[in-house]
Amino acid sequence: MTHTVAEIEIDRQTDALVGEWLTIPETAERLGIDLKRVKQLLRDHKLLGVQRESGFSVPAAFIHDGQPLKGLPGTLTVLADAGFRRVETLRWLFTADDSLPGTPVQALTEHRVKEINRRAQALAL
Repeated sequence: MTHTVAEIEIDRQTDALVGEWLTIPETAERLGIDLKRVKQLLRDHKLLGVQRESGFSVPAAFIHDGQPLKGLPGTLTVLADAGFRRVETLRWLFTADDSLPGTPVQALTEHRVKEINRRAQALAL
């Protein structure tokens, strides 16, 4: 299936930053839920996905121990309130920050949600 440039939301650099991606069916399988529920999680901003060349995908890092990454929904909301679009959100979450150290998504995995949300809120100022 061929996509036009307008249909593909993500640039190659951000796509590479994210690394591993899951299709909607793969996301459903990892979460142990049906496709309809995955789509609801996306609509409710509890998960974030984008249109890629290979289809609509969710970063695999957003699934941790069979659940959506703890703290991710709040961080997605804070970034959206700061005016970040989906690709900008992904770029911020997956870009290494020496002051963390690591990436914001790694910090979320390490349960450092408050720190990440404080940093995300500072972006809106």
